[in-house]
Amino acid sequence: MQSKENGENFLEYIFEHKEGLIFECSEEGEVTVDMENRGVLNRFAQRFLKQPRISHIKLEGMGSYIFMCVDGKRSVYAIGQLVHEKFGDEAEPLYERLSVYMRRLESVGFVTRMKG
Repeated sequence: MQSKENGENFLEYIFEHKEGLIFECSEEGEVTVDMENRGVLNRFAQRFLKQPRISHIKLEGMGSYIFMCVDGKRSVYAIGQLVHEKFGDEAEPLYERLSVYMRRLESVGFVTRMKG
């Protein structure tokens, strides 16, 4: 699969956890990311609707495993190989799903792209 972005192969991109991101991994391997709710609407919701200032986002199963594979050294392709080794056919279609998931982690600010 050749997922192109700006003429480059997405599978060659390398990601790292966003600087300052607070997360923990349980003994079972499930990741929980703490995300501060910022902005005018969030302040309104916190004040008047009693919404929390910090949300605890749980990544389960394969998502937690992928998140923990992100280390600032492995490419998306290399992470895919690890996912395939651990989950086998359960991960298929592997690189399509992995590319979507990595873009989602990037869009919510959990990871940043180092190369590309």
